[in-house]
Amino acid sequence: MVHMTNVGKVYLVGAGPGDPGLLTLRGYELLQRADVVLYDGLVHPLVLAFAKGELVRTSRANKNEDAAKKQSAIHELLIGAAREGKTVVRLKGGDPLIFGRGGEEALALTDAEIPYEIVPGITAATAACAYAGIPLTHRESASAVALITGHEDPTKPESSLDYGELAKFPGTLVFYMGLHRLEAIVDALIAAGRNPAEAAAVISQATTPMQQTVTAALSELPTRVREANVHAPSVIVVGAVADLRSTIQWVEKRPLFGKRIGITRAEGQSSEVIKQAWELGAEPVLMPMIEILPPDDWAAVDAVIDRLNEFDWLIFTSANGVRGLLDRLYDTGHDLRKLSCIQLAAIGPATAETLNAYHLRADLVPTEYRGEALADALSPLVCGKKVLWARANRGRDIIPEQLKASGADYEEIVVYNHRDVASLPDELQIQLAHGSIDWITLSSPAIARQFRTIMADETLSALQEGKFRLVSISPVTTAAANEVGLPISAEATEYTWNGIFQAIRRAEEISRGD
Repeated sequence: MVHMTNVGKVYLVGAGPGDPGLLTLRGYELLQRADVVLYDGLVHPLVLAFAKGELVRTSRANKNEDAAKKQSAIHELLIGAAREGKTVVRLKGGDPLIFGRGGEEALALTDAEIPYEIVPGITAATAACAYAGIPLTHRESASAVALITGHEDPTKPESSLDYGELAKFPGTLVFYMGLHRLEAIVDALIAAGRNPAEAAAVISQATTPMQQTVTAALSELPTRVREANVHAPSVIVVGAVADLRSTIQWVEKRPLFGKRIGITRAEGQSSEVIKQAWELGAEPVLMPMIEILPPDDWAAVDAVIDRLNEFDWLIFTSANGVRGLLDRLYDTGHDLRKLSCIQLAAIGPATAETLNAYHLRADLVPTEYRGEALADALSPLVCGKKVLWARANRGRDIIPEQLKASGADYEEIVVYNHRDVASLPDELQIQLAHGSIDWITLSSPAIARQFRTIMADETLSALQEGKFRLVSISPVTTAAANEVGLPISAEATEYTWNGIFQAIRRAEEISRGD
């Protein structure tokens, strides 16, 4: 066998069951530095957002494909990429060694003399039951757990499962990948002696905001699941512990559970907003309306950085403005001493927090987080003072107009560019037209106008029919939306992303009659 000196390494990583917050720290670290990520269809898109390398999806074999050949092709991809010297992450839903074929992949890598590491993930059984409020074990009713495949290798001459033994198992049974065989599994267990009145459940799309849980007596479970129109992926739980769900269920109590919310913020700027949505129980759908880019030429910014000591006030109206100027400050060999004599104004708490991340504290933050309020607060302080605004390439001009009128010696510098996205993906247009997304967030006048520009006719019709609703971050954004014919269903009273989510909560409570 040929031995290679520059061979890479493969990491078989468990992605967990769906919730990106359940990815392990080791898994996150490896996604950040992998050259290639081969992922399964069960991996949630928000987990993939952590990856910085090339993404390659490995599809499942369908009825017209040979599963063994499909798996062999995956082995070849892993081995080939490693032999090119690449760091490879094989990302698998749940845990790679629990019904994930990770063992087969490890054996193939061993045979090929490719170094590898196995990184466990939270498996579907433990995660689904925890999020459904079903303890897998309980001192009074279950001292053991059996994890069982509901989808055996179809090429095997006979089943390896002994339903007689499973029926006698003194604890909780959890079947993976068995939804399509639910009736057969239930019939086999009852025929083998399992109590038809025993508690049971099916948990679908576990740990995501779309999680669905159906509980019933074992004999009635297939009927209840059909009535609820449950879809894969799912797990089947059989055991007395399923009765505890009525008391322990918790995830459904999140205030925006099950709502799908379109996040229009620029890609790469949305991580905190995504976390907020997820913690409230909502599914964030990424649909950026703009891109954030560096200036076309840094020369003007560099020239201002060289004379920062001339200014009395430095104004920031976004976190992007803070990052744009201060990152360039460091990139050009300077540091915070250039700002030692300047007072800092921030439009709101998010911008002030970004300053804090650079070890700077805002001297002025208005009580209302909008341009008019910032200009009003600054006006009595800037007469005869030199003022610099670090801004985007476009935006409202209320601040310069008012500060100049107040006697300020005013300058501005573009430290980042906004660029509109050309279109929404067809898949998102279809989801909006069908009412598969509940809310769209409009966080600036520019985003409101751009959303209207790229809406398909079917999407506009769906909005007018109430299939989805729009929420605005401020009265100014609402006015811009109305100007282009967009009806606003909720408006934030605090002009922040937190305010947006609070406005959605209030609107949902009104809709429910709470």
